[in-house]
Amino acid sequence: MTHETIRSSNARCFLTVLMLGGSVMCAASSALAVCAIAQYGEPKYSAGFKHFDYVNADAPRNGTLVLANPDRLTSFDKFNPFTLRGNPAPGLGLMFESLTTGSSDEAASAYCLLADDINVAPDGLSTTFHINPKARFSNGDPVTAEDVRYSFETLKSPQALPQFSVYFGQIARAVVVDRLTIRFEYKVATREMPLLAGSIPVFSRKWGVMPDGTHIPFDQLAFEKPVASGEFLIDRYDNGRTITYRRNPNYWGASLPVRVGTHNFARIDYRLYSDAVARLEAFKAGEYDVLVEHVVQNWVRRDIGKRFDTGELIKREFPHHNGVGMQGFFINLRRPIFQDVRVRQALDLAFDFEWLNRRLFYEQYKRINSFFVNTDLQAQGKPDKGELAILARLRKELDAAVFGEMPQQPDTDPPNSLRANLIRARGLLAQAGWTYRDGALRDAKGQPFVFELLDDSGGGTSMEPIAAAYGRNLQKLGIRMNFRTLDYALIQKRIDAFDFDVTTVRLPDVQVPGTEQVSRFASAYADQQGSDNIAGVKSPAIDAILKKVVSAQTREQLVDATHALDRVLMNGYYVIPHWYSPVHRVAYRNTLAYPATLPLYYDAEEWILSTWWQKPSASSR
Repeated sequence: MTHETIRSSNARCFLTVLMLGGSVMCAASSALAVCAIAQYGEPKYSAGFKHFDYVNADAPRNGTLVLANPDRLTSFDKFNPFTLRGNPAPGLGLMFESLTTGSSDEAASAYCLLADDINVAPDGLSTTFHINPKARFSNGDPVTAEDVRYSFETLKSPQALPQFSVYFGQIARAVVVDRLTIRFEYKVATREMPLLAGSIPVFSRKWGVMPDGTHIPFDQLAFEKPVASGEFLIDRYDNGRTITYRRNPNYWGASLPVRVGTHNFARIDYRLYSDAVARLEAFKAGEYDVLVEHVVQNWVRRDIGKRFDTGELIKREFPHHNGVGMQGFFINLRRPIFQDVRVRQALDLAFDFEWLNRRLFYEQYKRINSFFVNTDLQAQGKPDKGELAILARLRKELDAAVFGEMPQQPDTDPPNSLRANLIRARGLLAQAGWTYRDGALRDAKGQPFVFELLDDSGGGTSMEPIAAAYGRNLQKLGIRMNFRTLDYALIQKRIDAFDFDVTTVRLPDVQVPGTEQVSRFASAYADQQGSDNIAGVKSPAIDAILKKVVSAQTREQLVDATHALDRVLMNGYYVIPHWYSPVHRVAYRNTLAYPATLPLYYDAEEWILSTWWQKPSASSR
């Protein structure tokens, strides 16, 4: 388990990259103009722009980039990232494109990719996209409106991950107007809908078609290579442990402004290591090119050695402006022992972040105290006028604490102390019917308070030392926490089936909240296996606030709704929050280079993959 990048699904990071929200501004200099889509206001880049500011348009396009596991998966068994069953190969995002793509120096924007023109209906209830006539799939076939509709309908079907039916649930239908024109019609008119439609990944109807004309069901596609429009093709793979992508020499979109200066390597090679220790030692031995370090202990004490001393390997910290998202111990409310909010708050009080930061983290981390840390969407203090207008209508369904100061995470720095926090926790537990007797904390029936913290067997980056410290604190309350490790693939299956007590999850960050929040917290998805509502949140008040988030027509409305959502979620104590870092820590081979201008909002792995390059003087592998 890494200390910073923890994924809640084998495809949720892929989905998050696709999700954008916005209204539309088209600069029409011709019948088919380059269009930009932004959440609020106008996009940064106007029609006719040459490339994004954070790329090097003159970067050489050659060489091979060798990477290790980008997440906790140590093997893969399919090339389809859109289905629930199985583990997808890393790097599949290189093969799929959508009608629009985003900019990394804006909070929420998108620019035409497969599409070359967008027309939003005056009433906001539909958006029409015209597809670039040059757009081609990897097999040479043109991308058509029929393919876009097929992709949309497939992803909304039961054969695909349930998240898609949530994200695209307000899109009523896709209508083929003509061969290169498709219109998406919506159930509701929100500023998010045009970009939701534009973010749908597009693949050919021929993916999965056998030589005899039969079609493999979408949810049964395994090692059938995708027929998609991205810049890369699968070159070779071996035993679910390695995979190599090569640039498609016939890729259609290399000269598009959104593609200039990107994907500069001719080949991308992934090597999957069995655990974090093997992965780190392989990097130090020169087996791959870049290590994004998520464990500060490694960064300080283990990312060292001869190759670092000689300058062959370089360490850098890159600042970012990302919203942090939420990482923490997610509590499964489907378990009876966790249904009382006072119990969940007591568990939070027993977590001593300050001790961990001093003893294990070298004072490198900050505590997460919001679902929207590092943004202006984080609720603070008491509710302001805008929040109160939303919360007041739900007063009967909300705890009175919601209308007070925003909850702060327990602190053990003097004059505060762990002892004071545990005394407070004991009082909350007693109020909830849990008392200490016969050597354990017990309920009215005499049953002891015991739960399991589930983590993956991540070798040198496991949560074991954190869990051990937390477990000692819980023992002082009479609570026994059993720490259990499993292979990540097995843990993911248990999370998808909601078969856990407490587990560590990181919800990917978003700069502009939207439909993904519905998937994470709406009551309708609490019992839908495979959904993002991991904690099992069921709250009519949260459901009502989520509608406000999705339907916000101005930035001010979005901020008010998100503040209200954050305040109610934090008062629900569904998660014991962890920590975050305001920088990306990257170690890399000195043969690589990166643009002088950093993006504002970026995932380190994706940034390296899309904008770095190999120096001309470097020898090819």
